Amino acid sequence: MATWRAFLPSPDDIGEVIVELTRNGPYLKCSAVHVATGVEASAIGPATERAGLERIALAKLKRALAAR
Repeated sequence: MATWRAFLPSPDDIGEVIVELTRNGPYLKCSAVHVATGVEASAIGPATERAGLERIALAKLKRALAAR
């Protein structure tokens, strides 16, 4: 299992977001954590779809933050 971390400036001004990618065989888990609040959202899918999983995790995070 390998883990990558990236500190990305977040689009749409939600603040700083940490994106973590963890590979488990043919699958990839992308977790997005909002630094200021600690809210986390994740997406799991094929390891070949890294960009798509990042978009999904960020969209889920934005939705979770809007619901607060």
